[in-house]
Amino acid sequence: MYLNQHEIHSQINSSFDNFVDFVQTLPDHRFTATPYGKWSAGQQLQHLIKSSRPVATAMGYPKILLHYFGTSRQPSRSYQELVEDYRQLLANGGKSTITYQPGIVYGAQRPVLIEAFLKQKNRLLENLGRWSEKELDKYRLPHPLLGKITMREMLYFTAYHTEHHLEQLKFHELERHNWENQLQQLIF
Repeated sequence: MYLNQHEIHSQINSSFDNFVDFVQTLPDHRFTATPYGKWSAGQQLQHLIKSSRPVATAMGYPKILLHYFGTSRQPSRSYQELVEDYRQLLANGGKSTITYQPGIVYGAQRPVLIEAFLKQKNRLLENLGRWSEKELDKYRLPHPLLGKITMREMLYFTAYHTEHHLEQLKFHELERHNWENQLQQLIF
C-alpha cells in the first residue's frame, strides 16, 4: 500500500495520539516500571522522542542540504514492504543504537515527555506540508538499521515505529505480564 501525503499525515497523527492516549491511562508505577527487563512506558516514550526528532528536524532543512545523503533513483517502497523489511531486521537481532536508547524515566517526567512527543508530531506534520509527493520519493535520510531510505519511507517508519512500541506496551501491560502475576512471582 503506497501512502500519499494526506494518508501519511493521518497515520502519523493517529499513531502518536494513540500512544499518548494509552500512556496517559497508566498509573505512575506502571509508567516507570520495567517489566522483565524491557523498557518502561516512559522509556519507550523517550525513545520515540529521540527517534522522531531527527526526522522532524531534517524535514525542516532546505532541501539542498539533504543532497548530502544522496537522492533516490528508485521509487519508495510501499508501507507494507517497509514494515516487513523492518520486522525482518528485528527478527534477525536488530536493536536500537545507543543514540536512541532511553535513560531512566520518572513518573514526574510524564507531562514533559508527552509534551515533547506531541511537539515532534506537530513538527513532522507541519514540515510534511512543505514537501511535494515527488520530493518525498527523491530525498533520503540514513536509518540505523534500514540504511538510506527515502523521506516517504522514513515517515512510514516513524508511524509504524510508534505503533510497534504501542503494541509492545499493550502486550506487556494488558496481555502477557499482568501486574498481579508479576507481584505473585516476586512474593512466591
